[in-house]
Amino acid sequence: MEDDKKILEDKGFNLQGQVVFENYSGPDWTNKTMDILLQRARIMCSDEVELYFAGVDVTSVHLYNPRIELEALHTILSFLDKALCSGYHTINGILHALRELSIKMIQELGDKIRLETIIVTNYSCDKERHLLQWGKSKGVRSKLEVAYVEGAGRGAIATEDLKVGDIALEIPVSAIISEELVHESDMFPILEKIDGISLETMMLLWSMKEKHNPDSKFKLYFDALPEVFNTGLSFGVNAIMALDGTLLLEETVQAKEHLRTQYDELFPALCNDHPGIFPTELYTWDQFLWACELWYSNGMKVMFTNGKLQTCLVPIAGFLNHSLCPHILHYGKVDSATNSLRFPLSRPCNAGEQCYLSYGKFSSSHLVTFYGFLPQGENPYDVMPLGNSLALLPFLHMHLCKSEGLDNLDFCSRHVEVGDSLQNTPNIMACVQLGLAFRENFETELEILEALRSTFEDMLETLGETDLDDRSTSWDVKLAVKFKDQQRRIVSSIVTSCYYGCKLLEDELLKK
Repeated sequence: MEDDKKILEDKGFNLQGQVVFENYSGPDWTNKTMDILLQRARIMCSDEVELYFAGVDVTSVHLYNPRIELEALHTILSFLDKALCSGYHTINGILHALRELSIKMIQELGDKIRLETIIVTNYSCDKERHLLQWGKSKGVRSKLEVAYVEGAGRGAIATEDLKVGDIALEIPVSAIISEELVHESDMFPILEKIDGISLETMMLLWSMKEKHNPDSKFKLYFDALPEVFNTGLSFGVNAIMALDGTLLLEETVQAKEHLRTQYDELFPALCNDHPGIFPTELYTWDQFLWACELWYSNGMKVMFTNGKLQTCLVPIAGFLNHSLCPHILHYGKVDSATNSLRFPLSRPCNAGEQCYLSYGKFSSSHLVTFYGFLPQGENPYDVMPLGNSLALLPFLHMHLCKSEGLDNLDFCSRHVEVGDSLQNTPNIMACVQLGLAFRENFETELEILEALRSTFEDMLETLGETDLDDRSTSWDVKLAVKFKDQQRRIVSSIVTSCYYGCKLLEDELLKK
């Protein structure tokens, strides 16, 4: 990525992939060398948005994003392992010392964010155990078991102490639900004639019918699936109303409207034209929504050995829950030697501990809508809506265009939609950051901070207060209110930061 290259060059790093190990004097040379490697690795492991929001000190992005720190440490570990295998005997001692340090730092990072696993004993896991037995008969290898975990539902628990590099789960391709099953079905000749229909939609329709097939190869998998997924797509009216003033309200409504339109384009036409293949009782709106939630919450992108990327259902792997700093970072590529999907650990997982993977770099609103949960901890991928108050923008344009080197900044002509998020409108935040960069002009900086504070104070007022009776509130309202409370905390912290920033600038102005 060009941004990565430029930042690496600015920091004085060699772009040819060479790392020079300096012979530091004293016992702290490994820490100094690791610090240099980490600075480089953090940049390499960050995408454009992460680098942007890291601000000036991009080498310290780990301060707000433990996933990047884990990625960076794992990248260094992989580099060291390759170097050790390459036979650099003259620096073997250095490589081994750095490897031990990287393993230690990965362990320390995991200890900082470790979540307690509380297994709920009054839930039956018979269906899940039957699925695990089925998996073993199909060649699945697992060092995990399934249990109900407090606050998370079903989770995958380590059956033994697992270290970095251990394979927690290995699933052969033959046990994966992929698009080939649709191609082999009797519905494919009908579906392929529909203009614009995607293979993902075909898979969704196939799974709606396969769920009720008593002779299905994947019967135990479908039996083990929940009857309801409890995602934002199933929010009722009260939950939708509770989301007033949040970004999630718009996301949820738009997603449900899109799915309803998609369903109406297919049904009842398919049932009327092909009743034998698309029975009406199997293709109701409720069953369609269930299948959508299944694929959104359990679908995995899998890269097969032929280079084709497919969205698949991967039995047993669906029990792994999401974490902001997961045990499993890299998965989804079929190993050509074993023709299986492998899930190696990027950080240790102790016996009895819940083993996590990452669903992706998703905001909390996305996770609620399509997965039905809020992540534990501060989510670095969260976004905030700008709301309806964009009075700040002309103000920034006026001041920034007067600044040296910004005479041609055509900010007003840039397309900015009301309601866009901070993360999705980098032009806005870029101008804010440019404004704040003029440290010598305290008056301008004070005006910008006051405008920001006013904007977010309006947002805080829009979010309002929560009056929730836990004894009578349904799951969807509780989740909606929990999300809204989180958004309120974020906005409140921004308002507080702006307030103290204004006070500091006012004190500086008084000193003049």
